[in-house]
Amino acid sequence: MQKDKKTTVIIPNYNGKKYLENCLLFLKRSKGTAFDVIVVDDASTDESYRIVKESFPRARLIRREENGGFAACVNTGIRASNTKYVVLLNNDTVVEPDFVFELEAAMEKQEKKKSRIFSASAKMLSMNEPEVIDGAGDCYCALGWAFARGKGQSAKRYTAEGEVFSSCAGAAIYDRELLVKLGMFDELHFAYLEDVDICYRARLHGYKSIYAPKAVLYHAGSGSSGSRYNAFKINLSSRNSVYLIAKNMPLLQILINSPLLIAGFLIKSVFFCLKGFGPVYIKGLARGLRLSFSEKGRANKVSFEIRRLPYYLKVQLMLWAGVLKRFTDG
Repeated sequence: MQKDKKTTVIIPNYNGKKYLENCLLFLKRSKGTAFDVIVVDDASTDESYRIVKESFPRARLIRREENGGFAACVNTGIRASNTKYVVLLNNDTVVEPDFVFELEAAMEKQEKKKSRIFSASAKMLSMNEPEVIDGAGDCYCALGWAFARGKGQSAKRYTAEGEVFSSCAGAAIYDRELLVKLGMFDELHFAYLEDVDICYRARLHGYKSIYAPKAVLYHAGSGSSGSRYNAFKINLSSRNSVYLIAKNMPLLQILINSPLLIAGFLIKSVFFCLKGFGPVYIKGLARGLRLSFSEKGRANKVSFEIRRLPYYLKVQLMLWAGVLKRFTDG
């Protein structure tokens, strides 16, 4: 890899035969900046990795022998990269030609301001309905819910750059050095909410994430899991929602938020019962509690330090503000 390149685009792939070729093809048409590409195949069974070998020889292919989930997959790519930035990109996406350039520009703009910047999230539009936003960065709130900002709204909205709680790892740029310093993505998540977790940890160290609206791409959605609501996704997401809280919040903060957290879990329980996934969701919550109190889970607990109190206070204000955002415009 050339040292003059600032960015490595990392594409995690698991059985992405339907999407991967288009993803790489549109990325190949990029302009404005040069970058490296690493495709990390997470033990696919559909031989989708052959697309990289046969049609995109300039992309580096890394094949994992065992399926470890999204977090382990992207960590493999991060370790193999040597650029200042890494862009994580879902295989079920197609990007605008200046996508990588605009993400780099957003990070460099913040750095020139001496801002403690960790990541920037792109403007994700629905591939099937390009006039609709799929996500404009992620929010997290005191109900224990993470949600895509602006999802389902007009693509004409969310045109201004601004701070978000976290970047969606399906299309985001990160400071690689900080990623490594923070321990990279927590592989106990396997998949889902690992991006909120890493940005949460960054915030507790005084770093922020922003939304970069000029970096645009189109997202099919649920390319690996198969649909928006399915047992696999719901079980993992509910498990990880508990683990995320136990890992990042000190006990006092959990107690302060407990009325809203309990309400949030009850509302979700009713919601998934109505969808026919109630037992799956509740079993996931139980798995989250077991993970949080397990030896591995406790080993990943973020230790509270009094010198970081201002960062905890800012996070708490964002958690409360997130509740209002969830029920207003997202």
